Amino acid sequence: MSDTLEQLWQTIQDRKENPPPGSYTAALFAKGQNEIVKKIGEEAVEVVVAALGEGDERVLYESADLVYHLLVLLAARGLTWDDVEAELRTRFK
Repeated sequence: MSDTLEQLWQTIQDRKENPPPGSYTAALFAKGQNEIVKKIGEEAVEVVVAALGEGDERVLYESADLVYHLLVLLAARGLTWDDVEAELRTRFK
């Protein structure tokens, strides 16, 4: 995992375990998996819209939002980015 993803992951885990008032991430955890999945769907659509009609800057912005929300879902389910990487490795056989 890159340093940036690792730092983001640690922040997400901290918000899950020690939810501070006013934290968007903590609020997502409090609302539950359905809300997190809803946000992933919204962000995925925004990536598609950006890719079809907006510039690269917008694609990157929306992709970052999508990755963030995916990491929140993984944390909510007790999974990790390492689990995703392990799954990807199985596809290279």
